[in-house]
Amino acid sequence: MTYTNFSLETDSDGIALITWDMPKRSMNVINALVMEEWETIIDRVASDENIKGAVITSAKKTFGAGADLTMMQAMLAEFEKQKAKGGDGEAAAKLLFENTFRLNQLLRKQETSGKPWVAAINGLALGGCFEITLACHARVMVDDPAAKVGLPEVKVGLFPGAGGTQRVPRLIHTQEALQFLLQGRNFDSSKAKKLGLISEVAPAGELVATAKKMILDGLSPVQPWDQKGFRLPGGQVYSAAGFQLFPPANAIYRRETYDNYPAARAIMKCVYEGLLLPFDTAIKVESRYFTEVLQTTEASMMIRSLFGSLQALNKGARRPMDVKPSGIKTVGVLGAGFMGAGIAYVTAKAGINVVLLDRDMEATEKGKSYTAGLMDKAIGRRRATPEDKQAILDLIKTTTDYGDLATCDLVVEAVFEDSEVKKSVTEQAEAHMKPSAIFASNTSTIPITSLAKNSKRPKSFIGIHFFSPVDKMMLTEIIMAKRTGDKALAMALDYVGAIKKTPIVVNDSRGFYVNRCVLRYMSEAYNMVIEGIPAPMIETVAKMAGMPIGPLSLNDETAIDLSHKIMHQTIRDMGEKAVEPQHMELVDNLVENHGRLGRKNLKGFYDYPAKPKKKHLWAGLKDLYPQQDADEVDIQEIKNRFHATIALEAARCVEEGVVVDVREADIGSILGFGFAPFTGGAISYIDGMGSAAFVDMCKKLQKKYGKQFKPNKLLLQMAKENENFYDRFNPYGEQKQVA
Repeated sequence: MTYTNFSLETDSDGIALITWDMPKRSMNVINALVMEEWETIIDRVASDENIKGAVITSAKKTFGAGADLTMMQAMLAEFEKQKAKGGDGEAAAKLLFENTFRLNQLLRKQETSGKPWVAAINGLALGGCFEITLACHARVMVDDPAAKVGLPEVKVGLFPGAGGTQRVPRLIHTQEALQFLLQGRNFDSSKAKKLGLISEVAPAGELVATAKKMILDGLSPVQPWDQKGFRLPGGQVYSAAGFQLFPPANAIYRRETYDNYPAARAIMKCVYEGLLLPFDTAIKVESRYFTEVLQTTEASMMIRSLFGSLQALNKGARRPMDVKPSGIKTVGVLGAGFMGAGIAYVTAKAGINVVLLDRDMEATEKGKSYTAGLMDKAIGRRRATPEDKQAILDLIKTTTDYGDLATCDLVVEAVFEDSEVKKSVTEQAEAHMKPSAIFASNTSTIPITSLAKNSKRPKSFIGIHFFSPVDKMMLTEIIMAKRTGDKALAMALDYVGAIKKTPIVVNDSRGFYVNRCVLRYMSEAYNMVIEGIPAPMIETVAKMAGMPIGPLSLNDETAIDLSHKIMHQTIRDMGEKAVEPQHMELVDNLVENHGRLGRKNLKGFYDYPAKPKKKHLWAGLKDLYPQQDADEVDIQEIKNRFHATIALEAARCVEEGVVVDVREADIGSILGFGFAPFTGGAISYIDGMGSAAFVDMCKKLQKKYGKQFKPNKLLLQMAKENENFYDRFNPYGEQKQVA
């Protein structure tokens, strides 16, 4: 029998080698046809007396990437269709459950087939594909640092729904299982074997042979949990060990998630309830929770943004298709300070030659030493070798001579945030750059169009806004000036792809997109401080709202004196009305009267004592304004204010044409500053609530707190029909025009 996605060959020892190789795909995924063929293979192995056991492996570089989330989106679409027909939706929910339970049934059939199964994991095995291996009686993993196993579904609003929440805590200690499932981390072969998630590690050339030998050596075809007398590795739920684990585990879950993620909550329930039940009942409970989570707004929005949109942007959704790939070989970096050094590092790490230029060799060598330091850390963590370090350092050429930029395909300017300094280096660089080269300015505050006036070839001038620290932050904001051409955009996107960052493309605006949203977040915190809302409550409720860091702490990190400079510069550029007077008064007071500049001088909204003491809010903060009684402050209203002020700014950016693809508004808000990932991003937050409900909430906040919550014209139009952004500005097809 022939299969579309698999091949099956039986050797002279009676062992079936099943090779998974989906046509026209770079990675194997689980879809409806795969499940159909897999069931046929299970039946064949079980019924053929000549087959003693089976080994499953992949013909691709990876084992598999998990379930095809587009299949799940199709299941949800069918659910909504059936729900519309069925009134109360009971029949639709039943159909959804049956669809989600299908893989669970298949894997249970596999592990109870009476024949031993071994997974030969030759590379990355994630999600449902790793769950297939967990339903095998043993797992052999290739000895390769690039090979990882994991169940990362929680990161896109789901959880392992094909037995993962049941097999993992029956294989390893419950505490370690909960961490593995809730964090969605991937483990290499060494860590996976140490935990007990895999059985053996083998060199690539011996992987399949090692798997076959396990069967020939008498591998049991019965899973441990199906054997009489099986004991859970972490102890029973209702035992001393269970009572020491689950109450603190629940507290940690609440502390880390504030119960914002239905999938994480479901993992806790699945593990707790499942370990109290027989395995067959437990996987049914798991599928019921999976069906429930799949219907949540959070899952829908997270899948759309953190799977669909993120993949599309990483694959170049915004790249001009008629421009040939750039083939970037050498990148010049102007400025070897913290940002420039970080840009040089990620560029060299991608295998691209770097010309790192600054005013003197001492500065450039210091910038290069930043790469050496990062590589030393990687070596210490066994993520790199001394040879890797030297290879990357060899790619970075330090210089003070602008003539060395002559070979560069792209020059990235990362000098001090001063228009005159940037003008000078632009002119000097362009005097030596080849005609085909592109010039990119890294700036967070200065409009790109104004900087492009310093260029003699504005079509080849573009903005690339990196976020700090460059080596850790995954987002880059590509800014189009008024005259930027397609070639410059294409090269910028090719470069960002090469250094493995996620790009969003925005049109020029003061603060661009991400910083406009971030400033609104901090600005609303200023309002709350002035209103007398206790600072600890501001910070804590921001985290409860899903933000990774409180706005006051964030302002300390970005520097209060920088906010001070930006405010005064904005007044000089745009007049007194451009900055809220009370905000100016607060920041002036902090910087000029109290010398509180932020983390940089260990004094900001927080104090930063010497270790081992931890940072704490400045005690004098409560004396600046009369304080409200914390018991009378509405926590939900604070959450709404933080979410709404950011989402409103995102909506304004869409209306103004700063953001032209709503996917980028969502991804930019999540990757740029961590906007509540469970919402799917700033625009999906509005769509998830509904534009009519969002506008209604904003009007109430406007009446109580001020004009910053006034809905813009676009939102008012959309609210009339409760229209959502992904329909009106459909990134997958034709867009409706803004009236």
